[in-house]
Amino acid sequence: MNILVVDTIHGGTEISRHLLSRGHAVDTVDVYRGEGSISVEEALSRTYDIVTAPVHLDPDHPLMHLKTTYLTHHQMTPFCLGDDRPRLTVEITGARGKTTTAHALASVLPGTGVLLSSIGITEFPSHTNAGKKSITPASTIHVAKLAIASGGWLVAEQSIGVSGMGVLGILTSNEDYLCAGGKKHAYALKKEMLLSCEKILASPGIAWDNDRIIHAEDIVSSEGTVCTWSYNGEEGSFENNLLILPAYNNAIQTAAAAACILGYRPDHLSEFTALPGRLRAITDGTSVIIDDANSGTSRMTATEAVRYGRLFLPDSPLVLVIGAEAENICEGFSITDIKTVIETTNPDTVILVGDTYPDDAAAYLSHPCVHVSSLAGGEQYAKTLSDTAVIVLAVKTWR
Repeated sequence: MNILVVDTIHGGTEISRHLLSRGHAVDTVDVYRGEGSISVEEALSRTYDIVTAPVHLDPDHPLMHLKTTYLTHHQMTPFCLGDDRPRLTVEITGARGKTTTAHALASVLPGTGVLLSSIGITEFPSHTNAGKKSITPASTIHVAKLAIASGGWLVAEQSIGVSGMGVLGILTSNEDYLCAGGKKHAYALKKEMLLSCEKILASPGIAWDNDRIIHAEDIVSSEGTVCTWSYNGEEGSFENNLLILPAYNNAIQTAAAAACILGYRPDHLSEFTALPGRLRAITDGTSVIIDDANSGTSRMTATEAVRYGRLFLPDSPLVLVIGAEAENICEGFSITDIKTVIETTNPDTVILVGDTYPDDAAAYLSHPCVHVSSLAGGEQYAKTLSDTAVIVLAVKTWR
């Protein structure tokens, strides 16, 4: 077939490579930099059997109005795989909590498997790092082939939706934002795509009124550091100190519910530990660093990180390193949200990270701050301020 792949930046190049390997004729268009195999104008003059584009492309783009079949990049995942599938696939999407939920679930699945998350590709049970990939739909094609080759399971974190090939699809949060040129709601897109999965699990707190949805609260509950579960006549409980943190509480409960649905006891989640960049506490001399710098950092997680840090050294000064590294993140961290975090947590020192914020940001924040370009620069500066301190890294970034 003649196939046009739109948007090479967000996985289109990888999709085209898989399509070419299956014998299709492929053109690619880079809608942002004009570096595809052909231009927009040339693509408009040609005829295609299929046009595939990401769900976040502006629906009014000229290439979205050709008379042909349209498939999203998510839908191209099963298309590129053909009849081959991992023996078990779980797809996870949501505005926050995806990575932690994915790692928690993978930690309790038995046997051989492959995990795709924003941290990278991890092979189980060896926990071997098999490289770094984005969480665009195209990356799922690659890791699915790894899982197929090993005869193992696949747990895949995905941005703005799922491919629908999963035995279980998981929605980790109900936060919404506009995409596709501000014309579509990401939350609605995610829910629509999840309905193509065999089973669907919604994390605690998500009110999704649909008979097909399994709500985690119907399987698990938590109190303090204990999570209790009950499903299909079996029940049990486990303890994990991370359950006192709202972000981990949600992810661990969701992973426990998912394990139950898949037929596995979730009790091994008692051994699950904090992930790098996801509220991991690190001792640095006499100081403590709370690392909450990741692609999902938000007003809520930053506030939680500060409160968590004060549990370690309640009488020491707290340095808040906060912001967004604009060069490698799509969704930013607004100055309004940053101001809310500062007003809510009252840190002793603020270091603002990111070149997109105005030079006079300190005046808007109503709090003195040092303005730096990078997370690394902010962390380095924070370590010079005091021999003993709580340093909170709350910078939205890819790592």
